[in-house]
Amino acid sequence: MLPIDSTSNQKANMTQKLSNQFEQVSEPSIKTKSEQLVPTRAMVESAFMASVTATIFLINTYFPAGPLLRMFYAMPIALIYLRWGAKPAWKTMLVTLLLLSVLMGPLRSIQFVIPFGFLGILLGYLWKRQFPWAISIPLGTFLCTLGSVFQVSLLSVMVGENLWVYITVQMTSFLGWLWQMFGSLDQPTLWVVQIFAIAGLVGSNFIYMLLVHLVALLLFERLGNSIPSAPKWLETIIY
Repeated sequence: MLPIDSTSNQKANMTQKLSNQFEQVSEPSIKTKSEQLVPTRAMVESAFMASVTATIFLINTYFPAGPLLRMFYAMPIALIYLRWGAKPAWKTMLVTLLLLSVLMGPLRSIQFVIPFGFLGILLGYLWKRQFPWAISIPLGTFLCTLGSVFQVSLLSVMVGENLWVYITVQMTSFLGWLWQMFGSLDQPTLWVVQIFAIAGLVGSNFIYMLLVHLVALLLFERLGNSIPSAPKWLETIIY
């Protein structure tokens, strides 16, 4: 027979083990209701923003409203990035691509993704990490310029003609008129025309990016997802 002290020690050890197991089971292992709803809310908002983006692009394609609606192309994706992070933002862009492929065909969907889809990802990344406008605007301008070159190249392949030649001819006519305004009868050389054409492309994309930042500054702040503040000189003009 075992001694009485040894039996009591074994009982105490068994009781301690059962107590520890009961505490582990009784610890709250279930997430709160708000934590459980986070993936669902991210998925619902991503689907909603994808449909909004596709609708804006569709309306502006068939009923052009100038740059007004174009400013909102990248904002839904950027907003999803600010609210939920990179993965839902990429899903929003992918769903938008699929919607536009069904509604308008693959060519239009590619024209949206390059550059506006990737622009939304880029702006969301920069704004979430509080990069200043001095960084986000030049990077966005560079991406939009590359996207514009890609779209001209894509349309040239689809049409079967070099559309850059058409742009060059139009710029040559404009520069010839401008030269005459200053009293010169000389015709601009080809390299001057090309420089002015590229400068006009970069300048238009820079103005577009500035407008996107201004609209996002005013809109996202009311939605509770503010972006970095504008430069001081620009704040004095806005406010």
